[in-house]
Parts: sequence; structure tokens; C-alpha cells
Amino acid sequence: QVQVVESGGGSVQAGGSLRLSCAASGSIFSINAMGWYRQAPGNARELVVAITSGGTTNYADSVKGRFTISRDNFKNTMYLQMNSLKPEDTAVYYCNLHTVVIGRGYLEVWGQGTLVTVSS
Repeated sequence: QVQVVESGGGSVQAGGSLRLSCAASGSIFSINAMGWYRQAPGNARELVVAITSGGTTNYADSVKGRFTISRDNFKNTMYLQMNSLKPEDTAVYYCNLHTVVIGRGYLEVWGQGTLVTVSS
């Protein structure tokens, strides 16, 4: 099994910064792609940014230049540094992991979500 814990959400004024973390634990052999998604009220869940095991990233146009994803493969942890936040960044942020679990194989895992609220 894989357990995922997200942290770092909160409330901030426009122009501020937050750092989200996503830590995975359990019988993990490896984690391939990792990503952050978000879902605002009334909207579909959308990809914010993804990162491969090799470090290749893919950012949504709306966050390019403001958000930075990183990962620590030794700690099975992923981070999202969010700068210059805007009210339209308000959403629940979810981490998504493509893992290989010992004795089970491939398993896609979602975090529980963390709320980010940006006020104008």
C-alpha cells in the first residue's frame, strides 16, 4: 500500500507565496511521473504541472514562470513552490503519483487535497 500526505495549503493575499508538499510512504519500489492538479469550485480538475522521474517538467500556461515543481526521490516527496499567487489560483490542490508498488506493480495514487485560497 501507498500512503500520501499533502501539506502546505492555506490562505494568502494576491502576490504572496505558498509551498505545497506531497510525501509518499509504504511499499514503494519507485515513483515515475508525479504531478499537481487543482480543482476550483464548479470546475473540472486540471493539471497544474507534472514532472517525470528524469526531471522533465510540463507546466500549465497559467502558472508558467510563477510555480516551480521539484522532487526528492530519496524521500519520495514532491514540492510545489507557488509565487505571485493570483485569486484565480484558488482551488483544492491534489498530488498525483504514478508508483510501482512492491508485490503489486503499477498504482496511481492521489493525495487527499489541500486548499489554497488567494484573496485580492
